[in-house]
Amino acid sequence: MIELAGIIILGILAQWVAWKFKIPAILPLILIGLLVGPIAAEFISDDGSKWIAPIWNGTKGLFPGDSLYYFVSLAISIILFEGGLTLKRDEIENVGPVITKIITLGAAVTFFGAGIVTHFIFGLTWELSFLFSGLIIVTGPTVITPILRNIPLKKDVSTVLKWEGILIDPIGALVAVLVFEFISVGGDGGFTKTALMEFGKILLFGTSFGFTFAHALMYAVNKKLIPHYLLNVVSLSAVLLVFVASDMFAHESGLLAVVVMGMVLGNGKLKNLKELLYFKESLSILLISILFILLAANINIEDLLLLYNWETLILFSIIVFVIRPAAVFLSTHNSNLKLNEKLFISWVGPRGIVAAGIASLFGSKLIKQGVAGAEYITPLVFMIVLGTVLLNATTARLFAKMVGVFLKRSNAILFVGASSPARLIAKFLTKNGKRVVLIDSNKNFIEEAKKEGLEAFTVNIYDDNLTDNIELNDVGYLIAMTGSDAVNDFAIASFSNVFGEHGAYRLATSKEIRTVGAENKEQFFSSEDDYLNLSEAFRDNPKIHEVTINSEEAYNTMLSKLSNESRSVLLFVKKSDTIYLIPEFEKSKQSKENCTLIYLGKNL
Repeated sequence: MIELAGIIILGILAQWVAWKFKIPAILPLILIGLLVGPIAAEFISDDGSKWIAPIWNGTKGLFPGDSLYYFVSLAISIILFEGGLTLKRDEIENVGPVITKIITLGAAVTFFGAGIVTHFIFGLTWELSFLFSGLIIVTGPTVITPILRNIPLKKDVSTVLKWEGILIDPIGALVAVLVFEFISVGGDGGFTKTALMEFGKILLFGTSFGFTFAHALMYAVNKKLIPHYLLNVVSLSAVLLVFVASDMFAHESGLLAVVVMGMVLGNGKLKNLKELLYFKESLSILLISILFILLAANINIEDLLLLYNWETLILFSIIVFVIRPAAVFLSTHNSNLKLNEKLFISWVGPRGIVAAGIASLFGSKLIKQGVAGAEYITPLVFMIVLGTVLLNATTARLFAKMVGVFLKRSNAILFVGASSPARLIAKFLTKNGKRVVLIDSNKNFIEEAKKEGLEAFTVNIYDDNLTDNIELNDVGYLIAMTGSDAVNDFAIASFSNVFGEHGAYRLATSKEIRTVGAENKEQFFSSEDDYLNLSEAFRDNPKIHEVTINSEEAYNTMLSKLSNESRSVLLFVKKSDTIYLIPEFEKSKQSKENCTLIYLGKNL
């Protein structure tokens, strides 16, 4: 009982430390696991026992026999399902081909490159070398996401890393399974046929089970066949059912099935998706905390001493500094990504829970089978996991600045509200080189925005945690322009410190319009322009006009005209090809000469 409670307490403590110091949680989790496991047994305990012992003497411990591996498999399925829920098709419009190549061509480069290097450096058999290389194909969303949240990057770069981290997990697991099956059957002449059959079965059952059960669950939720209070637990049981059922028909196809299930649900018309995502995210954090401590504690000091040599450092260096960049550069050839963006993607490749979990599973099974050299698999993979996480967590921000992908100024604009006037303004800004993201709870507005080629998301700002969205890292302006004064005020109060680095603005409220002389620094247009004025100006003349200003007198005169004209709304000032919000331009105290005033509505 004490050990079980201790794992949970230490795991959540590690998560808090990771949040406090802005590092991936896997780092303190593995260190704590090593401390309470092999380090405690060797250097601290009087009787040489581990403080937390998942398995000892084969049949004793918290998870005796194969129960640890069953728990690991089920936990990983939930984690990957939660990751699949976050994958949105509209995120990859610009980088879809790059992601496809990274998880195919890039994975192949890593597999063959790392396998060949491991064979010649450590002298392992080809089978074990390629089992190791299959396991380290994966990069982990649980370790990449915290890194990306703390670095303002272009959307395309963060999207590539995010999608790679989630999609590559089942691919790496699939490759590792095929190699493991080859080792288990002895590598005889029937391997080729067996491997192809296993590969086909995994793809067939993984995709079909995931797709079918996703639509079945979506139908049940949308038709309200499941009561609200049972929604989360029914969804959890459905994920476990899909994983186990698919695995029964094709061994190790469950991981692919749950990722497919998550992607279908995440991109489908599922009600209560956000609520489901929050529950799975909380559950994933708890499972990750438990898993890493258990797996690290299960390692023995003898396993760690196997890596205490120069060969380990050489292998790590080649994988990180040669194989990873080669895989990325080949996969991004002829893409829209710039050289510095390719370099950063090459640098960030931390391995995560899937690599560690499956390595522990297969490594122990091969040791029991008496396969020579199998004792290297688990510690080698843990070395890659811990080494890449430590390297990326401590240097990713610095490296981003060195290669020039770190956004010194977050110039993207977040519009809260996607009404017709907002969409017209957003299109104007987009045509002038600005990145604009529109969010709204009105799904019709969002659909219209997408049809018009704008980047838009259905979001309820009262329920959604926007600060966790790594695609919004480059947002520096927040503009609230919905028809609700309460929503606008809430957006400014809740998100201005995150997305309003260079300014957070809103429309004037109805009360401010009625109050003579009311002013507020948060007002976007002016104290005379609220949502009603904006809508009427758009209705009467849905066009944006630009007028050239040659002197400060002309500037003030035009501002006065716009202020007195209820059917025209002043928007921006353009000077030297740079577009400024009116409050921003006034604050900069730049010369009013040779600039352009931009306004919506009646042509003055």
